[in-house]
Amino acid sequence: MGRRSLRKIDPELDLSRHYFEWPQCGKPLPLERLLPGSGPLEIEVGSGKGLFLENFSARYPEHRFLGIELARKYARFAAARLVRRGRTNAVVLQGHAMEIFTEGLADAIASAVHLYFPDPWWKKRHHKRRMMNPLFLAQVARVLQPSGTFHFWTDVREYFELGLEAVAERPEFSEPTFPPEETPQHDLDYRTHFERRTRLAGLPVYRAAFTRL
Repeated sequence: MGRRSLRKIDPELDLSRHYFEWPQCGKPLPLERLLPGSGPLEIEVGSGKGLFLENFSARYPEHRFLGIELARKYARFAAARLVRRGRTNAVVLQGHAMEIFTEGLADAIASAVHLYFPDPWWKKRHHKRRMMNPLFLAQVARVLQPSGTFHFWTDVREYFELGLEAVAERPEFSEPTFPPEETPQHDLDYRTHFERRTRLAGLPVYRAAFTRL
């Protein structure tokens, strides 16, 4: 399932406190400016339309949420969503996740990293572009605090199994746990829009969580 077209953003919305671009905002990331406060930091890689950021920033108002999205139009859309909901504990950073992790984030800074429905890059010659690779997982392990959690969800079983194998090669992570499917309480009670579309289509979602040892 590909991405659908986006609604236009209200030009009157002020995104200046919710939308930032890498690396213009500075290296390393000035998190104290982007997300002031001392609450636990959670990072989502590939925020898409921003449903996870919207829902979880409301569910955990004491936490801080950093969404990373490569596509500028989606990053701005997700930021606009946060502005409309009045969220003050979540922002969106437009840029390449691997660069941001490598050059922008300090060691042991995050309590959780979320990777939901990453592009499976179906063609074999494109597999090297997949996020679940040794270099990215090494950065996730570095950025996570001890006892922090790495969440990985996908609707592609082959990719899921390869992802489990890749994480198993990292001694920093525990054996996976497999969170159960939750019953949605309303129409948008899903982690992401992609999860919503997948489940409404009757297709399986594969979920795993790993603890940073």
